[in-house]
Amino acid sequence: MDLKRLEDFAARVRRELFGNILPFWTGPALDHQHGGWLAWLSNDLKPDHSRPKGLILNSRILWAFSAVYRAYPDLLCRQMAERAAEVVMNRFWDSEHGGAYWRLDATGHAVDDSKKIYGQAFYIYALAEYWQAFAGQVSALARTKDLFELLERHARDPIHGGYWEVRRRDWSEAAEMRLSEKDMNEKKSMNNHLHVLEAYTNLYRVWKDPRLEARLRELIRIFHQRILQPGAWHLNHFFDERWQVRSDSCTYGHDIEASWLLCEAAEALGDDALCRHAHELGLQIANAVHEEALEADGGLCYEGRHGQIIDRGKECWPQAEAIIGFINAFQLSGKTGYLEAAMRVWDFIERHLVDREHGEWFWRVNPDGTRDTTLPKLSEWKGPYHGTRACLETLRRLSTISRV
Repeated sequence: MDLKRLEDFAARVRRELFGNILPFWTGPALDHQHGGWLAWLSNDLKPDHSRPKGLILNSRILWAFSAVYRAYPDLLCRQMAERAAEVVMNRFWDSEHGGAYWRLDATGHAVDDSKKIYGQAFYIYALAEYWQAFAGQVSALARTKDLFELLERHARDPIHGGYWEVRRRDWSEAAEMRLSEKDMNEKKSMNNHLHVLEAYTNLYRVWKDPRLEARLRELIRIFHQRILQPGAWHLNHFFDERWQVRSDSCTYGHDIEASWLLCEAAEALGDDALCRHAHELGLQIANAVHEEALEADGGLCYEGRHGQIIDRGKECWPQAEAIIGFINAFQLSGKTGYLEAAMRVWDFIERHLVDREHGEWFWRVNPDGTRDTTLPKLSEWKGPYHGTRACLETLRRLSTISRV
């Protein structure tokens, strides 16, 4: 591919990250009354102070500023990372039972003290990144090790493998297993395992513990043997404790995200045979998404069933993951069609999702091409994680590609 096009692509991505995404999170998103960040903000920047502050949003903010600082050291990013670390490590941590609360009110009191494993995974993911960015944060690394021990002791299924969805505050069994209202009340999910995989990969980079290595290998195996739909190259969503499938659709954003996170996990382990296996899986999954869900406008559709699209809406986070997944597929295969696909998705983001007035990205584009203005700009599920990571990964990978 023409080097000039790659340089232009990188320049656009860099402008978006430093000129639009990050300024939103260092400006309008800040909570100047209670500290940290707001819990909810409309597209026209009206806050709702009654909303609880979520573990996912705040962990993702900590990860984002740590990751940006690690790649592009900057005083403001350091200050934001330290601000986020104070919130995550001090306010969300349960000093009595260990682990992180799911939601707090504005003053820092727990309003949902359950231990959702998805949230614990992001806590590990963020603190491992924080430690890598700011060497010497011994307490952060110690906290991740403590939480790893808690997950392995209380959240792992020792009989059938994998991890439960939710535990109670004291880590006992919970009756309600749903991560959110739109999820099924089942004991295991693809989404939970995807982010435990991601968290353990980041932790393994800084802590070469043999048990952690074993769990990371087990997670890769679970994706291949339990979660991946046989012959379809899509991921099933929900399962019972014996891994019997309880759902029949796939979300293309999770598929393409898994395509590169599986490769990343295998590469972190440094096992050549496992890398070849993960690369093959990743390519097959990425190709299925490319062939089935990428539309002519460059946007990635949200959901499918049995090879057919059932939701043509285009949310922001699947677009972000598609860029990384397609660039990764190009790096693995050398097929320029994947790199072209990544650039088409970026074009879609710039045309339809970037908010040039208030910053950040809009949440969703409806099937008719209109923006869904009912969805907020910031919420416990809408943070700087996917977009920031897409920019950082794109810049890192394009730098590698341009040198080849």
